[in-house]
Amino acid sequence: MNSRFDPWCPDIKTTIFIRNRLMWKKRYLLALALAGSLCVQTSYSAQKWEIKRSHYYLTGQQQQLLELPPPPAAGSEIDIADLATLHEWQEKRTDAQCARANAEANADYSVLFDKINPFPEPLPVAAAAVLKRVKTETDDIARIVKNKFKRPRPFNRDSSLEPCLGRIGGLAYPSGHATISRIYALILSDLAPEHMSEFMTRADEVALYRVIGGVHHPTDIEAGKKLADTIYPLYLKSAAFQADMNTLRGYLLRAPVGSTR
Repeated sequence: MNSRFDPWCPDIKTTIFIRNRLMWKKRYLLALALAGSLCVQTSYSAQKWEIKRSHYYLTGQQQQLLELPPPPAAGSEIDIADLATLHEWQEKRTDAQCARANAEANADYSVLFDKINPFPEPLPVAAAAVLKRVKTETDDIARIVKNKFKRPRPFNRDSSLEPCLGRIGGLAYPSGHATISRIYALILSDLAPEHMSEFMTRADEVALYRVIGGVHHPTDIEAGKKLADTIYPLYLKSAAFQADMNTLRGYLLRAPVGSTR
């Protein structure tokens, strides 16, 4: 809080006033300390109100209680198959595929669904805000599950793997990209069910490019899809989510998805 606009916070004018009106130094220092204390308390209170809200649709308890099967045990048959698939993609992937994987690294809605976006372009502010809320909550949930299982990125387990997405940080299971792209696809499919196949196919492509890029095992991708399928029915039970869906519904275009605008 800016002390110039707070009558309780001591500024130059207040200090001069106190010095002139209070006759004893002890009383002056006491008044100054009291005013400073009030200012700190007010500032702390304001900071508490500014804490970013992270639970838009599900409570913290709901998020914590979401269940997902654990990743394959290291060295298991499925785990070995995971690494073998990554090596196959490392051998056959093209520069163009790596460029595409890098272009989708941030998992923003406008990047992932730009070619089949059923809303006006650029996105209306209200629609963009809804999609950002969905991403924030979904990313937080995926992070909770990642921290539960702590599966390392594949290149941190096999030094012969060289991801063309770079040796990024974070954990592998489940894939956050697979989760959020499928959540977006499920939302769009509810809004425009006649184009469900295009939306779901696009989500699968986004997820696959995380394997092509070398930063996720195939089972991370499947877990991300499963997590999205677990989350979405719970979102639908949220009044806040239904209100956001109505907001998105109001911006749907009449033109078919992917048509020339």
